Amino acid sequence: MTLTEQMIQLQAPNPAAVENGRKLSKKGSFSAHCRTQDDTLYWAQCAGSGKTPYRVSIDWTVPDAPVCRCSCPSRQFPCKHALGLMFEQLAGREFETAELPQDIADKRAKQAARAAKKEETAGSPPKPKRVNAAAQKKKLAKQLEGLDMAEQMANDLLSTGLGALAGSSAQTYDKLAKDLGSCYLTGPQAAFTRIALAVRTVQKEPDRADAAYGEALRILVSLRSAIKKSRVFLQSKLETGNFSPEDSALFEALGGVWKLEDLRAIGSFQENARLVQLSFDTSFDEAKKEYVERGWWLNLEGGDILQTLNLRPAKALKYVKGEDSRFGLLETPALYLYPGEGNRRCRWETASARPLTAEEQAALPALAQARLAAAVKLTKGTIKNTLAPKFLGVLVPIGRLGTIGDSFVLEDPAGDRIVLRDRPGSAASCTVRLAALPREVPAGSALFGLMFYDEGDRSLCLHPYSVVTRSEILRLEY
Repeated sequence: MTLTEQMIQLQAPNPAAVENGRKLSKKGSFSAHCRTQDDTLYWAQCAGSGKTPYRVSIDWTVPDAPVCRCSCPSRQFPCKHALGLMFEQLAGREFETAELPQDIADKRAKQAARAAKKEETAGSPPKPKRVNAAAQKKKLAKQLEGLDMAEQMANDLLSTGLGALAGSSAQTYDKLAKDLGSCYLTGPQAAFTRIALAVRTVQKEPDRADAAYGEALRILVSLRSAIKKSRVFLQSKLETGNFSPEDSALFEALGGVWKLEDLRAIGSFQENARLVQLSFDTSFDEAKKEYVERGWWLNLEGGDILQTLNLRPAKALKYVKGEDSRFGLLETPALYLYPGEGNRRCRWETASARPLTAEEQAALPALAQARLAAAVKLTKGTIKNTLAPKFLGVLVPIGRLGTIGDSFVLEDPAGDRIVLRDRPGSAASCTVRLAALPREVPAGSALFGLMFYDEGDRSLCLHPYSVVTRSEILRLEY
């Protein structure tokens, strides 16, 4: 294994931790450098604020998923001392060959036993979970109570007219959002937080009032529909006594959190999956006060566009490891898929990465939709769902790229056209970058982007994210 700075960055929880680790290495904070004969374990001591140095080690048994250990009290993982030890390796420091420490040997043995047990039981059906029926009934009753409150407020707003937002208090919706959180309804809670933000926009930024009214209306219409579906869903659970997670997007929309074992239990996983990341973006959700790191992936088995989400609350940003762009081919023995439509969210426990072969890269454009019209039809069907996002990631074939009037347009090989335009609020001007490419896009290429409904033109547009050719993936979002 050849350690690179990019590998260190991928392991770090945030860029600050990388720099802190680099500084520790540069100022010579490490001593007693040791490694095993097979180069799977590196360890050393690192001077800290106290008299006793920290004991830090990195287990490279699985190169793509090193195990970092440190005696420091940091809640970051890996800590700056572990990252600093990686920089010691990268700098070519001399490590004395030594026997594997007994405590690490014991920990390896326990890990191996757990892995063997997991592999042994992988093929057997999961044991049914013990459910506290009384607690679940109480929770469902509280959720139904919260849905009644949310529905009443939504109906009042829609019946009185959104013009009432200008004279209402944002604190009213903040309080309702807080109450809905107490009712285990994180989805409706976020909806009313967004309405509170719309109220503040209407009152403080008159030039953005029309857009805020439109956003509030979309939220309310979607919320009212979701409330009706959710009530039926929850009442059914109460009547049947089935409190287990179900293959339904409503579970997560109401605030449920999927565990990988639950997804496996409902059969929502794919074995031996191969994925290629097409793009990666980061945004900030003002309502939830969290950073959203989103990866867009092409599933080579069938050509589905999937997404990964890494949610980092602003208050705990330095404690939640950040994600970044991935390159090459990612292979995982089990790909877990969240219920829902459109670009389903996915996760995995373990995965390995390698560069794409020339043959694998050349085959990617062929996984695009046969025609632009097929992607348009799929998008229209998806965004009608009140529980789905109002955009869809699609891979479409490129016939020609050019300008018609003031619009930049993609034409597929069949002659169908769509306007290329950045979504409102986007940080990067991907369309401008695409139009400014220094060379012509080769024949047989495809374009990955987010198809969305533009209210100004009242038509579907495509926000370009990357160009997929037979020789490379050219990312426009960076």
